[in-house]
Amino acid sequence: MILQQGATEEKGENARLSSFVGAIAVGDLVKSTLGPKGMDKILQCTSGKEMQVTNDGATILKSIFLDNPAAKVLVNLSKVQDEEVGDGTTSVCVFAAELLREAEKLIDQGHLHPQQIIEGFREATRVARSALEQSAKDHSGDAELFRKDLINIAQTTLSSKILNQDKEKFATIAVDAVLRLAGSTNLEHIQIIKKVGGNLSDSFLDEGFILDKKIATNSPKLITNAKILIANTSMDADKIKVFGSRMKVDSTEQLAELERSEREKMKQKVEKIKSFGINCFVNRQLIYNWPEQLLSEAGIMSIEHADFDGVERLALVTGGQIVSTFDHPEQAAIGQCAKIEEVMVGEDRMIKFSGCKANQACTVVLRGSSQQLLDEAERSLHDALCVLSQTVKEPRTVLGGGCSEMIMSRAVDELASRTPGKKALAIESFGRALRALPSIIAENGGFDSAELVSQLRAAHMTNVDCSMGLDMVRGVVGDVRELGITESLKLKRQVLLSASEAAEMIIRVDNIVKAAPRKRSNHSH
Repeated sequence: MILQQGATEEKGENARLSSFVGAIAVGDLVKSTLGPKGMDKILQCTSGKEMQVTNDGATILKSIFLDNPAAKVLVNLSKVQDEEVGDGTTSVCVFAAELLREAEKLIDQGHLHPQQIIEGFREATRVARSALEQSAKDHSGDAELFRKDLINIAQTTLSSKILNQDKEKFATIAVDAVLRLAGSTNLEHIQIIKKVGGNLSDSFLDEGFILDKKIATNSPKLITNAKILIANTSMDADKIKVFGSRMKVDSTEQLAELERSEREKMKQKVEKIKSFGINCFVNRQLIYNWPEQLLSEAGIMSIEHADFDGVERLALVTGGQIVSTFDHPEQAAIGQCAKIEEVMVGEDRMIKFSGCKANQACTVVLRGSSQQLLDEAERSLHDALCVLSQTVKEPRTVLGGGCSEMIMSRAVDELASRTPGKKALAIESFGRALRALPSIIAENGGFDSAELVSQLRAAHMTNVDCSMGLDMVRGVVGDVRELGITESLKLKRQVLLSASEAAEMIIRVDNIVKAAPRKRSNHSH
């Protein structure tokens, strides 16, 4: 026995089987959420307090605890897809699982060695990628066509999410928000506020920045040409800030003296703040009554206790900096915006900063009947925003609805028919895995997947430049270019490459060694 006691080793066939089974099980877990008719999952915490309702692949896989190493590879795969493109997290897991299912069949039959399968998969990936890139269209030169592309992409992304019912509205919101960014992929400028109440169709996009706070009493409620000082400093005058200190006074006069000196110190601080020549003061901490009164007498609007995210974002969009000392007014960057006013969102008052210096800023206000619904709506919208901002950077688009998969599988099948030797079997199985995606989408809609996918395959085999795909509303094969089912090339390419790399990595495994758990020492130090 070479390994330490408690360590285990799985060899050859067993190791391969356990890694395949684990990865395929993860694919099957998220499979039913794929496509416009995909179902949702409820994720519940073991304590039972927290729960999420979602069909976002990355969210589901992030939340479950897995013990299988190959399954963890797929979870990481969806995480990377989420960070890179923002959407396609389910597709990438399902495709990787389908590739492994095909590989498992080939290895079981004993025809092929894992290395031959990997070679075949690599060649197939190369051909599929070039077929995908050839089918891509670029409309970035024509602003009107490009906007239409973006709206189609947003609608395609949202059609498999909870916002499906109002996808035209949310697609327009997402496209307007991303186009305001003017080519930047920094989604920090787009703020999403969730307010329970109303329903999803009451959501709206507002230019400028909305802060979920109230303006202090006695402050001016509306300011134009605002000069904003954003600070993180304590403004509470009636506390002595040395913790744990005790002061003994002999008479009430001395106590009054102490309070007076405290007030005087605060007054000097407010004078320093006034010297910046501002008319709005936003503080991350509390502002007590006395400094608030001094500020409002000087005609300065004060906003207290703005949450950290709010302050950071406000500094970003108004071009200011967060300061904590006030001795050098000439060095501080003062934020600017055209107008600050109070607005009502639902039943709550908020502060709206419009005409900000960084003009890209905008706020999406989401309304909905429950917190879980709003969280899922935010995730869906975030996916759409990510995909759109990436598409603005890499403007080529491909057709969705299973059309791109069929174009790739056709190229792969042609390669298989030209390839001599056993490798052809692996290439063929790669094509089958590609066709599995449209068939899963059809199955999730409750349609006859075998019938639809064979029709689709025939259409693509007879016509080279074919734009047929699945019309999931009517459950037939339709022209996806006319239906406007468009996806980003970057998303599709990332799904193809990531999934085939992950599958290749798992196919290579022939040995799993589990280390022995560390024993706890009984003697206490």
